[in-house]
Amino acid sequence: MADAKKQVHIVLVHGACHGAWCWYKLKPLLEAAGHRVTAFDLAASGIDKRSLEELRTFEDYSQPLLDFMASLPPEEKVVLVGHSLGGMNIALAMEKYPEKIKVAVFLTAVMPDCKHDPSYVLNQ
Repeated sequence: MADAKKQVHIVLVHGACHGAWCWYKLKPLLEAAGHRVTAFDLAASGIDKRSLEELRTFEDYSQPLLDFMASLPPEEKVVLVGHSLGGMNIALAMEKYPEKIKVAVFLTAVMPDCKHDPSYVLNQ
């Protein structure tokens, strides 16, 4: 196991409504390599019991990620990995918590630009 001070904390964010289960093969491989790995369900995804109809905003959908980021100790920086639409979720986290992010990886993911609103990609 890697030294706790050198251990990388990787946060895996799934694509639209899939849930953390989509990382089930990757998570143990990363952990076996000595990394700390967090994969959780966004709102109305996986085992989260809320329905999409209960969510009013993209921020509501992203709330589990945002709550997690807010809970990190000030000195901890994570590697965010977003898959597919999860790229939008990690972009929101990057905007709100830039000081808590070491690097962000957009894995075949939607990557917003600085010119358009985030909904631009979905509307196209």
